[in-house]
Amino acid sequence: MRLRGKMLIAQGGGPTAVINQSFVGAVLEAKKNPNITEIYGALHGVEGIVNEEFIDLTLETEDNLRLLAGTPASALMSTRVKPDRDYCERMFEIMRHHDVRYFFYIGGNDSSDTVRIVKEFAVDEDYDLVAVHIPKTIDNDLMENDHTPGFGSAARFVVQAMMGVNQDNRALAGVYIAIIMGRHAGFLTAASALARVFDDDGPHLIYCPENPFSVEQFLADIKRVYDKYGRCIVAVSEGISDEQGEPIIAQLMDCERDDHGNIQLSGTGALGDELAAEVKEKLGISRVRCDTYGYLQRSFAGIVSDTDAREAREVGEMAAKYAFDGRTGSVAIKRVGEYAVSYELVDLSLVAAKTKVMSKNFFNKDANDVTKAFYDYCRPLVGTRLPEMGRLRAPLIEKTYQKRFEQQD
Repeated sequence: MRLRGKMLIAQGGGPTAVINQSFVGAVLEAKKNPNITEIYGALHGVEGIVNEEFIDLTLETEDNLRLLAGTPASALMSTRVKPDRDYCERMFEIMRHHDVRYFFYIGGNDSSDTVRIVKEFAVDEDYDLVAVHIPKTIDNDLMENDHTPGFGSAARFVVQAMMGVNQDNRALAGVYIAIIMGRHAGFLTAASALARVFDDDGPHLIYCPENPFSVEQFLADIKRVYDKYGRCIVAVSEGISDEQGEPIIAQLMDCERDDHGNIQLSGTGALGDELAAEVKEKLGISRVRCDTYGYLQRSFAGIVSDTDAREAREVGEMAAKYAFDGRTGSVAIKRVGEYAVSYELVDLSLVAAKTKVMSKNFFNKDANDVTKAFYDYCRPLVGTRLPEMGRLRAPLIEKTYQKRFEQQD
């Protein structure tokens, strides 16, 4: 017999351009189910659950939900709260009070751990609750997933931004450094490689946190590229660290820490400024520029991967289908063949509080670029029809002015 009761859905962690696709996919699927008595949405994730801040999504029209699906960032709003067991127990008590029988949480690895703990309380109390984690993160670092919703669109932003930067840097040559999100996993930074069209296009160098970073080698690499092309574009993950795992930013300056004790990487341009200063001082290159790709890449309206949007909707729909079949777990995206996907429900313990990093075969031997294997992995995820870059092909005319005076002599 299928469970009958209310459904509760929430969104946690950093917003993405397609997180609402997953939200709407789950809700629209739930509206078809006669065993769902009401559909609640918790505002601000787990905070909304413990504070009993629920909206009745049963009353939302399908037209408005479909409009929200194409709207970036979190429609239910989000939170950075990382619940402990006491917090999760409080969440469970609120759910039981409201006769919630289906719980969906859209988020990353910490969110999947929250779902796992809440489900454990339900089991201990012999309370029938189906709990499903719906994957989301631009970092692309969830275990059991080939890739995660949100990454493809953020990667597309990085690719298109780098395409424009490359044209700018070619017109007015110098060194350009882009700092891109990624504390432990460099997928987003590595995606910048897809911006290359011509042989001399940037990024010429790519540094990810999976590989130890040396400022001295960084400078030597830039000098080599600059001597060859007269310019150099560099993509750097914010989480780059040395051989001992110490973040490079902590070596260059004093850093603030967040509520979890982590060094603050996003939200400042400090790492880019410090690396740019090193290039100017040590290499004597005067034209050095840097940008930090922060919040813009997460929820940029108008730059959305069609692949990402479609799959984000489907993981929401599949989460609902699995749940209504009485199954608890985390929805995982698996790659099939040249490029297709299938969806599996995996045990929450395989995803919860774990981090996936890039495979070693995605990096070249010098750890300053990516391989064809990464291109093949990433290209389908950023979607179809990237902007086309052109270049003048007309030949130079012969220099005759100076030649005239040489002939007279």
